[in-house]
Amino acid sequence: MIVKSLGAAKNVTGSCHLLTDENDGSTVMVDFGLFQEREFEERNHTIDFDAKSINYLILTHAHIDHCGRIPFLIKNGFKGRIICTKPTYQLAKVLLLDTGKIMSENYKYELKKALRRNEEKPRLLYDESDVLDSLDYFDPVLEYDKPYELKNGFTVEAYDAGHILGSCFVKIKKNGKSAIFSGDLGNKEKPIVRNFEYPDEADIIYTETTYGDRNHRSFKESKEEFLAAITETFKNNGNVLIPSYATERAQDILYMLREFYEQGLLPKCKVFLDSPLALNVTNIFIQNFSYFKEDNIPLFKKGDPFDFPYLSIVKDIEESKNINKVSERAVIIAGSGMLHGGRILHHLKHNIWKKENAVIFVGYQAKGTLGRKIVEKEKKVRILGENFEVNAKIYTINGFSSHADKNELTEWISAVKIKPGKVCLVHGDEEVMNNYKAGLEKTGFAVYIPCYKEEIRF
Repeated sequence: MIVKSLGAAKNVTGSCHLLTDENDGSTVMVDFGLFQEREFEERNHTIDFDAKSINYLILTHAHIDHCGRIPFLIKNGFKGRIICTKPTYQLAKVLLLDTGKIMSENYKYELKKALRRNEEKPRLLYDESDVLDSLDYFDPVLEYDKPYELKNGFTVEAYDAGHILGSCFVKIKKNGKSAIFSGDLGNKEKPIVRNFEYPDEADIIYTETTYGDRNHRSFKESKEEFLAAITETFKNNGNVLIPSYATERAQDILYMLREFYEQGLLPKCKVFLDSPLALNVTNIFIQNFSYFKEDNIPLFKKGDPFDFPYLSIVKDIEESKNINKVSERAVIIAGSGMLHGGRILHHLKHNIWKKENAVIFVGYQAKGTLGRKIVEKEKKVRILGENFEVNAKIYTINGFSSHADKNELTEWISAVKIKPGKVCLVHGDEEVMNNYKAGLEKTGFAVYIPCYKEEIRF
């Protein structure tokens, strides 16, 4: 067997690994994500294999850095099946449609600029119509802890990864050989989705390392820090901006704010969910409460656990613009999480230069993104073509991360009953992977960090 790493190899995003049986040429690909770091964006337009030769694409979960290039794969001739869980299909559908819309809008904007300047035309990776074409290839047949046999002789076993709704890590077997791909593993303290399951044994394991060099603050401490940031900002008559991923993070935030409200801890304010995508995702959550921690299921059966009196759902652009007329005591939740685009940029323009305001980052910020620049305390940033001073107070609360931290990653890999021939580290910054590698090797694992396009036989 050969595994070729075609993404998230010595970087975080663009997750993709191709497993090939050398005997008969049959293939299984695990994820086909979008590269989101600026330095690797060119890779999005490259396919280093014959897309028509891929029999199956196994999707671990619906985050764009794991599924975001699927329409491009279809455009390049893929005719196989995309295997995933039911919630992963539901989420991927809305996330890909949103991504296709944004790509199309950005393309039209860049095309106008190029034509005016007589420059080379930009490239469009895909648009909404390409996304709709790709949906025909999805087959949401995976269920946790139930083997699924593929027609090319591989067997896929999916296990709960505890990362987002419907996420899984997969064990792929054929002819007595087995490989485990972690996808993304979840933070066990998160309030809604179940905790991750554990691997048993495999010949080779590919594991994510996003937070392989650090531990999160406890979720309890992070909630307290989150509430303190809000109340402190309101004492200064400021607004709180929360750049948020539409999937999982927005729902966790709403869930916590509802809890604060019910406990009488949330000061009177206005809370705006300014993300049609997050609203769509929240509706998918409500349809799939059986995937949640057991103590949350009764709550979901009673109604919408994300709703409370202070909350306003913003549905159109005019409503979004009107938020900026609210000068104090507002919590504004909007995408995108890394400030790649979306409505949050317009709110930043109106608020980031005011010292009474606050921006709370509740998720990972990839290198080169606007979010990373703000987190790293750059004094001036460029937003929608204008320069702004960063005078608002910046909070980074990593305890809300959907990713497992160093201890949890180590706990997960240490559960392997028979140490695999090799543990391959992916989906992380190279420095982080080197730190995590050193720790794992001390426990007896043979650890390797594959490069982009590198093939490993097992």
